[in-house]
Amino acid sequence: MAEGEIKKGLVGVIADETKVSEVMPDINSLTYRGYAVQDLAEHCSFEEVAYLILNGELPNKDQLKEFEKQERANREISTNLKNIIKNYSKDAHPMDTTRTSVSHLGLEDKETATNTIEADYKKFIRIFAKTPTAVAANFRSRKGLEIIEPKKDLSFSENFFHMCFGKIPSKEVVKAFDVSLILYAEHSFNASTFATRVVTSTLADIHSAIVAGICALKGPLHGGANEEVMKMFFNIKEPEKAKDYILNKIKNKDLIIGFGHRVYKNGDSRVPTMTKYYYKTAEFYKNEKFPKISKILEDTMIKEKNIFPNLDFPSGPTYYLMGFDVDFFTPIFVIARITGWSAHVIEQLKNNRLIRPLSKYTGSKHRTIK
Repeated sequence: MAEGEIKKGLVGVIADETKVSEVMPDINSLTYRGYAVQDLAEHCSFEEVAYLILNGELPNKDQLKEFEKQERANREISTNLKNIIKNYSKDAHPMDTTRTSVSHLGLEDKETATNTIEADYKKFIRIFAKTPTAVAANFRSRKGLEIIEPKKDLSFSENFFHMCFGKIPSKEVVKAFDVSLILYAEHSFNASTFATRVVTSTLADIHSAIVAGICALKGPLHGGANEEVMKMFFNIKEPEKAKDYILNKIKNKDLIIGFGHRVYKNGDSRVPTMTKYYYKTAEFYKNEKFPKISKILEDTMIKEKNIFPNLDFPSGPTYYLMGFDVDFFTPIFVIARITGWSAHVIEQLKNNRLIRPLSKYTGSKHRTIK
């Protein structure tokens, strides 16, 4: 890169090193700590992958048992936070309420100001365990329903369904949800992860870094895309209308959310796995319409623009079929990505340097007040 050259969006700029994950566009793969994410999704639980992302290795039975014990012991949220959640505006976007809930967790955490790697790991466990409880509490309270307390004898995914709906779906549906969390858990130096590293580089606390990640993830060009995909499905309504809908979007040069990726040019490597479980979920709920719409949109976009779907394209309708409100899709993304963000917070602290790029000034020339 030539000296002084501006790279808008930091495209192609290598800002730092990481051992957490690698996007490998040449072989169209994403790896966590060296493991292909599709293999992890098929063979591991979300808790195992969360441990891997944080610790660098997959856990043995004893390590997994201890990790699960710590997470389950920290699921409950305070009465104060529950009351705050109950008082959130029913019209507030769940990403805003999730951001506020995590910030409040920072107010209550006795180690918030202790900014060591050891303290941050313990705080990660608490944020990781409590955020799903806060999200589920908001999910129910805005519907006028009673908050359901977490259970310690359920897996991470089972417990989230329990807290949201008061029941646990089939093993097939729970597995599909688990897979979605694994696929969303980490993705190199994406916008929200870079935001958490920038905040961490100032030596701010981990809660502040996670809140920054949530703020970045809210945008429709990042995490909010899964919501926009579902809204597109609502506009299309029937498979017979899908092709004309997408062709009209292409003709008008409209932004089509759910397709394309900054890194992957030949298709998001996570999509085939998520699509497999999306179709399984649709089959379980006896929904043939959504997969048909998806296939028509995907085929048309590839044929007309050679642009492939990204992870948000299959995950949106999957979450909707499971019963989640559309505006809660991105908070579910948050629940998963807390693992990746926290791993990057810890990695940043191990060899920290304040992230402070330069800018090229293009404003008015130097002038004086007359």
